Amino acid sequence: MKKCFLLLFVFFLFGGLNAAPKHSKNTKYPSYKGLVMAGYQGWFHQPRKGVMYPDENSVRIDMWPDVSEYEKTYPTGQKLADGSTARFFCSTDESTVDLHFKWMKEYGLDGVFMQRFFGAARPEARKRSTVLEHAMKAASKYGRAIGVMYDLSGLAAKGEDCSMLIDDWKYLVDSLRVTNQAGEQTYVFYNGKPLVTIWGVGFPDRPYDIRNIGLERFIDFLKNDPEYGGCSVMLGVPTFWRDLNADCIHDPYLHELIKQADIVLPWMVQRFTPLLHNDMDRYRDVILDDIAWCKENNIGYVPCVTPGFSWHNLSRHAFKDDVKPSGSIPRQGGRFYWQQISTAINAGATMLYVAMFDEVNEGTAIFKCTDNPPVGKEVKFVGMDGMPSDHYLWLTGEAAKMLRHEKPLSFEMPRRDMK
Repeated sequence: MKKCFLLLFVFFLFGGLNAAPKHSKNTKYPSYKGLVMAGYQGWFHQPRKGVMYPDENSVRIDMWPDVSEYEKTYPTGQKLADGSTARFFCSTDESTVDLHFKWMKEYGLDGVFMQRFFGAARPEARKRSTVLEHAMKAASKYGRAIGVMYDLSGLAAKGEDCSMLIDDWKYLVDSLRVTNQAGEQTYVFYNGKPLVTIWGVGFPDRPYDIRNIGLERFIDFLKNDPEYGGCSVMLGVPTFWRDLNADCIHDPYLHELIKQADIVLPWMVQRFTPLLHNDMDRYRDVILDDIAWCKENNIGYVPCVTPGFSWHNLSRHAFKDDVKPSGSIPRQGGRFYWQQISTAINAGATMLYVAMFDEVNEGTAIFKCTDNPPVGKEVKFVGMDGMPSDHYLWLTGEAAKMLRHEKPLSFEMPRRDMK
């Protein structure tokens, strides 16, 4: 009998050890609070054959990166004003990712959430995580915060659910060691736990129904699984999630999901513009009411800020009868970006999400872009309004100082000649 009890004790002892969480207990970033984080796409790939953007019809981006500092660049089919060939970077090059994280450290951007689209989580694509692997290494090297953001874009209406994301998270934890890096631990935590984001919950233009794709089960797994759980969860939702109106589905089940999460992140791109008088007052009021709801329900809140928006080149193909103007939400040399930042902080925001770091497709990028893009008959690019290519990186660093009260709150956009 004693032998049986001894065997049972050993079984439960080692079983418990095997079931221990696989995440590092420590990180340089134990909380999202006080941080300015950006979204990182990393989806610009050099084709196996031919050149990138071989002609005007293939151009679906609205900004052009400043490639002067990249170790590797590739020729495109586009020409600059002086007749020379325009070049582009490749996101899968380790030197590209390294440079981007170097910029983050240099300018004071705390870190990024790596976008992981539903298609990347499929078993056949899972091992092609080159950009994320490079990013984990660079985050440790430069001491930048990093987190995984699952984007539900690509989830089919039928036959798929979040089961695949459960398996993918196990893969990321076991194989890529996202929450237990080989170098300095920089995975971003919230409430002392690794933060995992699920983006795309509650948007009416999605083919899936949030009631039947296993979101509750995925959230429960992330929070409570004995090995892979113990995480905090952030949900990316529409701007008007609280009222279940406008850009949001009219389903109160969304609120049930949000109450199971730890942070809510509304997507505010294209919802506000400097072209409307006092639109920042509307932005402020939305944030104030959101924060009040979140405090009442003990949930964290992260407002979204963005430099501007442009969809001209993509719309020439996607909406041939409704081509969008270039720079439809103008940057105004950074003033619109700074208006959102200062308004959000003044309204009580303790953390910010920037959309996006490298999103030149929709003209929301904050990394280095150029005022000297390719020229053509129909292609049009948003420029820097005469500002330096690093202008938005610098502004983001200044925003981080203001968020952490290292410099006074100011509604006036700072200038580099100001002390």
